[in-house]
Amino acid sequence: MSANKRIQWLHSRIAEGHYPNASRIAEKFGVSHRQAQRDVDFLRAKLGAPIEYNAEHRGFYYTKPFSFPIYITSDNDDEYSGFAGKLSAAQHSESTLVQMQIPYNAEIEVKNKLGVLELKNFIVAQTEKSRYICEFHSVELFLGVLVSINADIKILSPEWLRNRALDAAERIIKNNKE
Repeated sequence: MSANKRIQWLHSRIAEGHYPNASRIAEKFGVSHRQAQRDVDFLRAKLGAPIEYNAEHRGFYYTKPFSFPIYITSDNDDEYSGFAGKLSAAQHSESTLVQMQIPYNAEIEVKNKLGVLELKNFIVAQTEKSRYICEFHSVELFLGVLVSINADIKILSPEWLRNRALDAAERIIKNNKE
């Protein structure tokens, strides 16, 4: 089972108020307790999830509402089965959802018109002068495009995406200093 699916499952369980813990993640997905704890740490550090541990419930919870896109890979998936069961029979009879990904959203500031043109495939709305809402399915692709175009771009939100871009830039700078 992929790390993506474990993170999705963990998020779903926390959001539903089930207080999952590292032992339960390890048991469900057949990974080590240490790997399960790394999944929790990834959700907290890389995605900015407000996760805390509740000793009384012996599991994790969100200290404030948190969400991110859900990725569904097949109708054999446990999560898909629960999702599909909630749909009416008419909506999904004789059809199979093979892959669906809800896009990520980001608000960026781009003051260069050429930069806006180069980002046209991602931009879905303009919020105010020089500020745009972008949708994308691949974080890596989106960040790669931001780096490759010749424009001054500021990631306004979400914070986890801005932090990921900063971490990558710092790593590149560190590795290329003489």
